[in-house]
Amino acid sequence: MKSKYGGYMGKVVQLDLSTREITEYPWTDKDRELYIGGKIMAAKILSDNFTGKENPLGEENIIVISTGPLTGTGAPSSSRFNISTLSPLTGILASSNCGGSFGYYLKKAGYDALILKGRCEKHSWIEINNNKFIFHTADDMWGTKINECQQMLEEKLNKTGKSKYGHICIGPAGENLVKYAAVLSGERAAGRAGVGAVFGAKNIKAITAAGNHTIPVYDKEKTTQWNKKWFKYLKKHPLTGNQLPKLGTAGLVSSMQMCGLLATKNYTYGKNLDFEKVNGETLAEQYNVVNKGCLTCPIKCARTVTVDGKSVKGPELETLGLLAGGILNDDLSLVNRWNYELDELGMDTISAANTISYAMEAKEKGLWDAGLSFGRTDNISQIWEDIAYRRGVGDELAEGSRYLSKKYGGEDFAMNVKGLELAAYEPRMAAGQGLGYAVSNRGGCHLNGGYLVILEGLGLRTNPNTPKAKADFTMLFQDLMEMISASGQCLFTSYAFFPGFLITQPNGPITKAANAAIPHIGWALRFINKNPELLALHLPVFHHTKIFPYAVNMPMTFGKYIRCGERGYTLEREVNARFGITEKDDKLPEKLTKVPQDANNPKTVVPLATMKKNYYAARGWDKNGVPTEKTLRKLKIR
Repeated sequence: MKSKYGGYMGKVVQLDLSTREITEYPWTDKDRELYIGGKIMAAKILSDNFTGKENPLGEENIIVISTGPLTGTGAPSSSRFNISTLSPLTGILASSNCGGSFGYYLKKAGYDALILKGRCEKHSWIEINNNKFIFHTADDMWGTKINECQQMLEEKLNKTGKSKYGHICIGPAGENLVKYAAVLSGERAAGRAGVGAVFGAKNIKAITAAGNHTIPVYDKEKTTQWNKKWFKYLKKHPLTGNQLPKLGTAGLVSSMQMCGLLATKNYTYGKNLDFEKVNGETLAEQYNVVNKGCLTCPIKCARTVTVDGKSVKGPELETLGLLAGGILNDDLSLVNRWNYELDELGMDTISAANTISYAMEAKEKGLWDAGLSFGRTDNISQIWEDIAYRRGVGDELAEGSRYLSKKYGGEDFAMNVKGLELAAYEPRMAAGQGLGYAVSNRGGCHLNGGYLVILEGLGLRTNPNTPKAKADFTMLFQDLMEMISASGQCLFTSYAFFPGFLITQPNGPITKAANAAIPHIGWALRFINKNPELLALHLPVFHHTKIFPYAVNMPMTFGKYIRCGERGYTLEREVNARFGITEKDDKLPEKLTKVPQDANNPKTVVPLATMKKNYYAARGWDKNGVPTEKTLRKLKIR
């Protein structure tokens, strides 16, 4: 349905893969106002179609590929698109964000979102060209790795005269239903929660999109002026203008080491004695070839390294931390190689790393010998291949750490939440981050968890172990990040939310005062979270709200912005509740809640119970962690 708003193409299309029937999915301006786009839009579509009985790898599962209203408007870092579905790894909602070009070209083809239902009878790839949807056989592509598949797509499309298009594809891991298989767009991955396996189950190898539609912008002049101002602000900020461009996300390794946040030996420790061999500085000085960024990105956080004479994407922080100290490997060149190998096979590096580190600790404790040991690196490349093709022990490793721990024991050190493996941030020195992991809708995710670690060591230095105010900050940050993703932007733009002097002057009087005050303002945040409509304003440090009237012609205050995020977050939780998620699932491995990181400091555990109770109260969920009818009505979900 056509839209009165800018930023939207006004059309959502649904493909029935079983019948190849193509229909327009009803999506009104009222839906756009309430559910914006991206993962929030996808949550609404999945909510309207899921009963709680669907099988993630069955024909009844649905994939929603959605863009945001800012995608293609020239806003900073606004090339993102989202893939949401039911996760084969967790059994609940999965939302995986990607910075490749596919979202932009999907809008150029004339669509805000693509819904896939049913299952292709044969191996297929789908070509979208404006209003044409062409199903091609993918028999010649099936079995190829990511780079070869993308080259084959390029050759096929170039023969038809198409030179500008976006694409997504899966590798062997997705074809063989590895529970943490990824979907790739260029070098960027929708990596988490096994969305690639759902593509494989539906016999979809790849999708391409191209078109000649103009992406509408309501007021081009004001949008351009504001974007210039925003770009300038991001380039001047110490995080988005210095640390991330200079060192990428790998630059966080040293900061995490200093704060005891660097997961080491399967989260046994928070510090890695060999961190200087595998940190961002070493990556930059010895391996980085050039910095890269996604479309319209001023930050350019991506690294490029050389593997076997080829320039390839370098490792992000999660990969670097978990495949170095996480398994007691101090060879950065191996991390570069493994990152490339995992991308080529189409696998999530976070889940892959945590799954083998579980196996290493299981062997150490005499529970299961998969041939993996801490510090041993000679067989890791072969293990990746075995997982992707489900050969030998790889067939079990392909199921993830939760499956393995239920079979062999060791659930207390299987580092996952709801089946999704944790990121590289060790939460015993970041209690709020621990809470975020536990309550995250998609499982052990640092971003969907609210990334409170930015307050607890990586930006500010508030008390990392206190539970005070952490529940309310977690809710606020989750809602903000939910909305940024729904808009089509990269979450790194939120790094500039904190005034630069708080970062550059950690010992300054204002910074110290802020760190001291944060644990005592939970009551104020609770009031804001309950009544965001009172914040009918724009914050000078938060440019995201001001762009909406210019690019979209949609009124957007800071209060409305976080309310939209809250609606999306709560809707995902309501859908997960249909699949049985309750308070009992919002838990952490006992290694993090019962074993102090510092044996001499009993406070260095995650005090989860207290924070979780406060979090449910802040969100308006009942004691079982389920959104109440009152909350659903308040958010206009009902």
